Amino acid sequence: MSRPSATLRTAVVWDVLRGALDRRVKLSDRAELDVLDTGGGTGNFAVPVARLGHRVTVVDPSPNALFALERRAAEAGVADRVRGVQGDAHGLFDVAERGAFDAVLCHGVLEYVDDPADGLRNAVAALRPDGGTLSVLASGLGGAVLARALAGHFTEARQALTSADGRWGEGDPMPRRFTPEQLTALVIATGLEVVSVHGVRIFADLVPGALVDTGTDAQEALTRLEAAAAELPDFQSVAGQLHVLAEVRPPAAGGRTA
Repeated sequence: MSRPSATLRTAVVWDVLRGALDRRVKLSDRAELDVLDTGGGTGNFAVPVARLGHRVTVVDPSPNALFALERRAAEAGVADRVRGVQGDAHGLFDVAERGAFDAVLCHGVLEYVDDPADGLRNAVAALRPDGGTLSVLASGLGGAVLARALAGHFTEARQALTSADGRWGEGDPMPRRFTPEQLTALVIATGLEVVSVHGVRIFADLVPGALVDTGTDAQEALTRLEAAAAELPDFQSVAGQLHVLAEVRPPAAGGRTA
């Protein structure tokens, strides 16, 4: 099964997510899972997930993105397994059913919502209470600081490092960034159990394009390097993005799900 587009930037996330979905299939004893992709846009992950045989609902506020999603799903032959609806994390249950999904993808959402904790609680509430998987992908603070410093923008790098939202100035297009500890704490606060944390785009955003445009050998070598460093905390702290995989804790016998 091919990875999503922009392989260098998504390979770590896709490999973790695909493995998590395979485990969820075994645990649920259902070959087809119901997956919710909040902020799924044009289907970078939704279409590959549908190609695995699952049903995917994409919630996104952009009509243009949903139109591109529909076209991409049709071209991939999975139009019958991908449904796009206009909405956002705040009003998620206006367009999606609560507690109905085996897995929820919350990629590139928490940086933009007014209240990340509230947005994440909605994503978790969409999971089946008897078991589900959450995939969270968000912008990393350390990667932005390092990138500004290497570009010679030292004042901006310091501003990002010391500001509460991780922004380097008024011209910064990113509303918010997270450290690994901040993002993990947000997930834990929802009551889910964190399975793994990965750094994403540790090197890919810093390596000159000319070095990886020379052929597939260089691209594969960089992809392997990203994978090798992804689980190491020292490298997670300087990653461009952070990925947290978490699961609903199974209910205790005679008790309730946490």
